[in-house]
Amino acid sequence: MANSDNKDKKPISRREERQQALNFVFERMFRDDSAEEAFEDALNARDTEISDYAKMIVKGVEEHLDEIDGVIEKNLKGWKKNRIAKLSLTIMRIAVFEMLYVDSVPASVSINEAVELAKNYATVEDSSFINGVLGAAEKSIRKSGDK
Repeated sequence: MANSDNKDKKPISRREERQQALNFVFERMFRDDSAEEAFEDALNARDTEISDYAKMIVKGVEEHLDEIDGVIEKNLKGWKKNRIAKLSLTIMRIAVFEMLYVDSVPASVSINEAVELAKNYATVEDSSFINGVLGAAEKSIRKSGDK
């Protein structure tokens, strides 16, 4: 049986890190404890190490939630935030966080990754909706000079 040293672990891709973040940001909608407690629970329950990038996204979305949701709401055409499926909202929150606060990730990559997450975990209609909202959000962020 192999030991669990870091050298035996295959590095995970940025996409897998976003998937980890998606699980936690979504879960955080239903929990009152801290992100650190959620990470610890995951480690204890699933023996899963959470990547630093995923942790940064989870904490960043929590810290900047009002601003992130403001960007999303501003770019919903004919929709209200409370009508959006929680999973779709979670995916958009991650992408908007990256667009606003992760300079090393181009907005186009954040949008594409969000669409791929939606295709994998939601519906084709959700992925199209998310693509449209995030495309408009990216333009509004660029126009406002926030990034």
